[in-house]
Formats: sequence, C-alpha cells, structure tokens
Amino acid sequence: MARVLRVARSSSLFSFGSRSYSAEASHVSSPPPPFLGARRDVTKERNVQWVFLGCPGVGKGTYASRLSSLLGVPHIATGDLVRDALASSGPLSQQLSEIVNQGKLVSDEIIVNLLSKRLEAGEAKGESGFILDGFPRTMRQAEILGDVTDIDLVVNLKLPEEVLVDKCLGRRTCNQCGKGFNIAHINLKGENGKPGISMDPLLPPPQCMSKLITRADDTEEVVKARLRIYNETSQPLEEYYRSKGKLMEFDLPGGIPESWPRLLEALRLDDYEEKQSAAA
Repeated sequence: MARVLRVARSSSLFSFGSRSYSAEASHVSSPPPPFLGARRDVTKERNVQWVFLGCPGVGKGTYASRLSSLLGVPHIATGDLVRDALASSGPLSQQLSEIVNQGKLVSDEIIVNLLSKRLEAGEAKGESGFILDGFPRTMRQAEILGDVTDIDLVVNLKLPEEVLVDKCLGRRTCNQCGKGFNIAHINLKGENGKPGISMDPLLPPPQCMSKLITRADDTEEVVKARLRIYNETSQPLEEYYRSKGKLMEFDLPGGIPESWPRLLEALRLDDYEEKQSAAA
C-alpha cells in the first residue's frame, strides 16, 4: 500500500496547500522509494512538492520545467533566482558575481533568502505546490526544507561526467530573446556493459544564431570545479533522502526524445500526458 505524504498548511517559509500525491517509479537505476504507489488521477491532485537533484548540466531545469507545465505547478529554479539577482544592481550582485565566476556554490544564507522571497511572492499570487530545481544543495538546506514542509519525491537525474562537461560547454543563450540552446553533439559509446548515450544539439533558429552568448562560468575549468564540488556535497544529501524513502534515481538514457517518455513512465504520468494531449 502506498504511503501518502500529507502537507499541512504553514505560515512559515514553504507555506503551501494540504493535498497529497503519490506516483509509481519504473525504469530507474535503483529500487523505487517505498511510498510510491499506484497510478493516481493528478487532474484532481496536482499540488506536488518535488525536488530535482543532479549535477550541473544534467537537465534539471529542462525536465522540471516540462513537468511544471504538465502538472500546473510552479518550477522554481534557484539558478534563475541567482541570475536575476546578478542582473540587478547593488552589493549582492557583485558578491554573487565573484562566487559564480570562481565556480563556487552560493551560500545557504543567500539561497534561502532568495527562495523565501520567491515563494512569498508566489503565494501572494495564489500559487500552490512547487517543483524545486537546485535546492536543496547541502544538508543544512535539506534540514531547513524538512522543518517547514514535506517533500513528496526527490528525483536524482544522472549522466556520465564526460557528457555533463560537454553539455555545459555547449550551452548558449540568445541575448535578444533569452532562450537557451546547446550546440554540443554528444555521442558517447557504451562500454563495460553500460549503454551508449547520444544527444543531438539543440540549435537556435536562424534569427538567434548570430546573437548567441556563452555564460561566463561555462568554461572547462569552472565546469569541472562545479562538478567536483557538487559530487562532494551531494552524497550525504542523496543518502539523507534515500534513508527517508524519498529518493528516485533516474539514469537519463539520452536526449529529451528518449528520456522524457521514460521519465513520465517512471513517475506514472504517461497516461496523464496522453489525456492532456487528447483534451488540447
């Protein structure tokens, strides 16, 4: 029988609704969390409270954003919050610029402050539920989050380091429309019993081609530093959620065309997407 997590209303930081959700995992790299149960009708219960974990460049934002649109809950990426703060003026912008350009992680205090303001603004607009992307990154952040709300599910996306480096170095943004693209063509051959991974580039339309820019922190040295720091801090965080039966590890089999349907199947949302498409 599925163990359904219920979230009480709270006046503190993560003060969202009281509905619940459960799903069933398959096609994952580890046994599914014990609370994941039978397929549910998420059209009636969409107040999911999920966290997406994974190394920089793994695609947390891509898949969290797609699920956000599918389920009708906000996708909150702390990376976007940091970049918005960087674009502003003031001492925080300068402090963040130094941290990011050195490939270091932003402090818990800064992240919690930015996230708190975002959630308060969302609640004022009537938002309910969330998919967090990039938070928590440390045990302290996880403990803060656990003190104020129940997380239904933690999805840990995984890719080989070689692929992650290539993906990060291939990232580009159009400085006019703001959309993100990736010029990397990845074709990693399988070895030692592991399947190969192939990912086509996500190229921009002609009008954006001459306007592409690279993030200042997307250099090979900085990317590898970010991956090293992430791996050092992520192990206790993953074990923390694994011990609570909330961690679902998902090995991405390739790009979006291969990975998206398998992720939906793992989350038991494949039927829901079909219903949404049929109703459109």
